[in-house]
Amino acid sequence: MENVITPWDVKGDIDYDKLQSKFGVKPIGKVPKELADNILFSRGTIFAQRDFERIISAIENKKPFVMMTGLMPTGKMHLGHMLVAKQMVMYQKLGAKIYICVADIEAYHARQQSLADSKKIAIDDYLTNYAALGLDLDKCDVYFQSERSSDAKKTNSYYRLQNILARHASFKEFEAVYGEISPGKMISALLQAADMLHAQLPEFEGPIPVVVPVGIDQDPHIRLARDLVERTKLFKFVQLSSTYNRFMPGLAGGKMSSSDPTSFIALTDSPADAKKKINKYAFSGGQATVEEHRKLGGNPDVDISFQYLSYFFEDDDEKLNQLSSDYKSGKLLSGEMKSYLIDKLTNFLTEHHAKREKHLAAVTKKFS
Repeated sequence: MENVITPWDVKGDIDYDKLQSKFGVKPIGKVPKELADNILFSRGTIFAQRDFERIISAIENKKPFVMMTGLMPTGKMHLGHMLVAKQMVMYQKLGAKIYICVADIEAYHARQQSLADSKKIAIDDYLTNYAALGLDLDKCDVYFQSERSSDAKKTNSYYRLQNILARHASFKEFEAVYGEISPGKMISALLQAADMLHAQLPEFEGPIPVVVPVGIDQDPHIRLARDLVERTKLFKFVQLSSTYNRFMPGLAGGKMSSSDPTSFIALTDSPADAKKKINKYAFSGGQATVEEHRKLGGNPDVDISFQYLSYFFEDDDEKLNQLSSDYKSGKLLSGEMKSYLIDKLTNFLTEHHAKREKHLAAVTKKFS
């Protein structure tokens, strides 16, 4: 399959070492205990960075900083989206102000979705799930691209910034960064740059370190925004920091896709539906028969059930290492690995759905 890595499409095999070199990002390096204790860092899921030292300094010295992120409200929130949601919760606990952009303008241009549908999906699915995962939305700045704020000064400064940034980008640059691009995608890209930078405007936080955690496919947006910081002299922006996480694989392998329900576990899936998906679609790293597996063992590095345990559902490193060892030796069968994940996933979804119900009315009232 042809290798394609863009903000709108990911196809083919993903070589993170090559992407790291191609995009010029650095290894994540040493991080303070507050981050090192999080399994996303300790297990290498977050693997690369740009200027992350600035955020580390803010954490260590208890200085203010912002985590900026966004959501594309075009489908179900799934386990892959939890990678950034977990980071939101972590950074909020470390003192960050969380900015969350609902990219309804981008959804309108790139997916032809109405603003009304985007708002409903954002509230019912994403924001309610964020709250259920432990994010305090009352302490976040959550906004829609189509309607930044009820405060006219803030709204004016946000859209003014987008238009000022447009002067400092060229069509050739958009082609070089994004490949084939439409006017709608250009507008969306400039608005995303404004999203990443506007927290530093005087109407918001003023100059402040900002970290943007993304999948490596989103790096073109980061590069464009960072280039615009260097060219825009009207503002004294602190250069953006960013971190990059590996893609959580879809059930059959490859990147998880919101457009393919058989590739993901949604946070609103019932435990029974999740069990069916794991049993039916989750790619196994085991052998074709029990006899062969007992003799040759399996490969946990490609086994989806093991990968999901590693990303989220097995906190104990010793237990995870034991599962890996037993799988490689043939002691643990593929079906047993799936069963172990299903038990963990069932407990998570049961608890998560109860938390969703607790938060749904308040979130709907707050953002409707």
